[in-house]
Amino acid sequence: MIKNFLKERNLVKDTYSKAGVDIDAAARAKELISKLARSTFRPEVLGGTGFFGGLFEFQGYKEPVLVSSVDGVGTKLKIASALARYDTVGIDIVNHCVNDILTCGAEPLFFLDYIAMGKLVPEKVEAIVQGLTKACLKVGCALIGGETAEMPGIYAGEDYDLVGFIVGAVEKEKIITGKTIQAGDAIIGLPSSGLHTNGYSLVRRIFGETRPALEKHYPELGRTLGEELLEPHRCYYQQLKPLLPDIKGIAHITGGGLIGNVPRILPEGLAAQFHRGKWTIPPIFQLIQQKGNVDQEEMFRVFNMGVGMVLICSPDNADQLTKALPESHIVGEVVKQRGEARVVIK
Repeated sequence: MIKNFLKERNLVKDTYSKAGVDIDAAARAKELISKLARSTFRPEVLGGTGFFGGLFEFQGYKEPVLVSSVDGVGTKLKIASALARYDTVGIDIVNHCVNDILTCGAEPLFFLDYIAMGKLVPEKVEAIVQGLTKACLKVGCALIGGETAEMPGIYAGEDYDLVGFIVGAVEKEKIITGKTIQAGDAIIGLPSSGLHTNGYSLVRRIFGETRPALEKHYPELGRTLGEELLEPHRCYYQQLKPLLPDIKGIAHITGGGLIGNVPRILPEGLAAQFHRGKWTIPPIFQLIQQKGNVDQEEMFRVFNMGVGMVLICSPDNADQLTKALPESHIVGEVVKQRGEARVVIK
């Protein structure tokens, strides 16, 4: 009653900290981020990360087309939180975004992140950004800025969100659109490193997200379930960069699997015909299907099933590409069909 009496007379002062937002922690987190981000800077980056906008001097292209993408890590973050591991999710989001713009033939130029938490823990943010910088350095992409937000009431407990924004560029005449794909073209599959960043809501429904469940060792995986599920999303940029002139179309296999993503690059009147025996489906997908009693069709609609990237090329270039990509396999071919583009899995 005394406290209410004092508050009514404006004698008790509220602060942002009492409302759940720690300005000092935010400042410390931003300082850590700034140091890490500077290690990724290219000569085109003007200024630092402390300004209100990231500055990038565009150069080196004759007829440049900017290519952008934005995405999140999704509920894979729940697995990371349960295991208190935050060093891999930053790698996930950078690689996911780089792969997305790679489908157009684009070079990654700069990246921005958005990290939101209920309670800002600078060390947690630092671990995430270490992953971001590690992945950016591998592809020569500058981590030019971002936003770190503390939002109690929106995020509870250990919950947080991580979103990435990327901008790349490609010469106009070198854009890969899939428009030249035709019946008879070869389909090449590049292996994924696991689930990448899709299907985790179903996985959590099947296995749960408790630490004991995630720390269970599975002989078929050769490691714990949690270690398997936190395997970073694979990046294909360095492998594919020198081979882009010989590729007609590229599909990044994310949410929707082969069935949902490959038709996005096919002209109307064509179908992508895949042959399941042409590549090995990793044990994690077999484990998910068995433990969750998931239909085969649903598995192919939700997960990448071991194929992280699909390339379509002329049959004349197929052998050359698979030799340059030792882990790849010719997994199917493009065929004629009536109506909208689709995928057939035999």
